[in-house]
Amino acid sequence: MNSLLVELISWLIFFFGVGAPLYLIFATIGIRGFKEITSYEPYNALLYRINPIVKIALSITVMIVAAITIWWIGAFLTIAILASYLDLKNGKRKLVIGMLFVISTVVGTAWGYAPFVTSSILSIAFSGYHPVVIWTWPSYFSIMGYQPQLTLQAVEYGLQISFRTSSIMMSALLLVMTNTPSQILRTLHKISVPDSVIFSLMVGMKSIPMVFTYLDESIKIQMMRGLGSRHSRFLKPFYMLIGGIHAIVPTIIHLLRGAKDIAISADTRGFRATKKRSYVEDVRFTRADYYAVVIIVAILGIAGVAILLGFGRTIPYVT
Repeated sequence: MNSLLVELISWLIFFFGVGAPLYLIFATIGIRGFKEITSYEPYNALLYRINPIVKIALSITVMIVAAITIWWIGAFLTIAILASYLDLKNGKRKLVIGMLFVISTVVGTAWGYAPFVTSSILSIAFSGYHPVVIWTWPSYFSIMGYQPQLTLQAVEYGLQISFRTSSIMMSALLLVMTNTPSQILRTLHKISVPDSVIFSLMVGMKSIPMVFTYLDESIKIQMMRGLGSRHSRFLKPFYMLIGGIHAIVPTIIHLLRGAKDIAISADTRGFRATKKRSYVEDVRFTRADYYAVVIIVAILGIAGVAILLGFGRTIPYVT
């Protein structure tokens, strides 16, 4: 093949791996979409009535199971958790956003591993490893850490790892979307998590939606002032990316200003003023919580059976 054509295709593959997740994030999900799946909205549904302790236990269970079993169990958990998004407020929209987020995560994570994984690792991950070369990179791609050749096994390796992480992120987002920070704070305090750790987590939960809000506002202001107005709509996501980079400084300034309000709020509510806390709402277990516990036990049981059948590996592999 002509060397110039090889270099052109190589750079196209490179920009696809880097640009496809970003395009999905900015063109389809958007800042508003990220805000919707990282913030709580009041709603009366089953998932909102489950105790936060149970949801935290579910997230930990999903993390453990995805780490110690074969990759397709993690993929199944991802699909099952995504399906539960239909029970949320604006469930269909959040399901679509969640699916797009999973796709961008899978593509981004897979590409983050596939070009860099070495043959020695692949020979451990795949029994009877016989590399199937998909593409040979130009020699100067080694500067970026790329292996000389991209193999089918390397792509499979990246995909398997991505499905292990996607289920964990989806379960964590489910907790955030169905509970207020104060509910999670109360729950963590009940199980004796240190107050300093709880406060850090609560500040993070409160700050993430604020970050997306400030970014969205800043990008919209730049668009209203004409950023990218003279170019086609196809290039809009790239100008949104440029606007997002320009919005970093004003977003940080707004967050620093908001930190003062958070400190005042913590003081006025008497945070850590006494060793014990009082609660307006008591943490109780309902029938929905027991159903969720049964699901957690079932997931652990499936993981145990999978390990006994030989589908338990910490290193991704193909059977």
